[in-house]
Amino acid sequence: MATVEQARSELFALLKAKSVFHGDFTLASGAKSNYYFDCRLTTMDPQGASLVGHVMHALIRKEEAARNVRIDATGGLTMGADPIALAVAMFSFSVGDARPFQAFSVRKTPKAHGQTKLIEGNFKSGDTVVVVDDVVTRGESTIAAIQAVVNEGGKVAFVAVLVDRQEGGRDKIEAMGYPVVSVFNREELIGKNTRSPRPTNFAVA
Repeated sequence: MATVEQARSELFALLKAKSVFHGDFTLASGAKSNYYFDCRLTTMDPQGASLVGHVMHALIRKEEAARNVRIDATGGLTMGADPIALAVAMFSFSVGDARPFQAFSVRKTPKAHGQTKLIEGNFKSGDTVVVVDDVVTRGESTIAAIQAVVNEGGKVAFVAVLVDRQEGGRDKIEAMGYPVVSVFNREELIGKNTRSPRPTNFAVA
């Protein structure tokens, strides 16, 4: 098996090749940007999923030990978090963790039938979890997942993201009392010479 450093290097190259786009984009926040990270092209790629599982698992285990907490599961708001949570859980099982991470998914709205759940998968009240996401920009998606977990009786130990766009989301989440760790940030992937996103009234793309 590759080392974590090797896996991170391979993941970096794959993200650069598959998930970094330049042009004119409207973000979910309504801001305009001249670059866009489509991380799902990497997290839903077989090689990418394997690398994400390896690297994110290592990051979460490192933070778990440093913070002296016991993590039960990882998950976040559908759908950016879904492949990450599953990849981490599968890697955790494959390497023989004594207590493999479980995975869960937070719906944007509660299910309209059956058990009418807002959180699907392996989550229960009392669990200590890590909220994951593919990209953090303004932080709204991550905060929605945090609030759902807390409202359902869970405890969020910290947040782990694949890419931090460095546009205020991390600060907003940490101001709520939830530490944020990331594998990569905007400057690593595209450098410092990028146009700062600006508000717009255009429809979200």
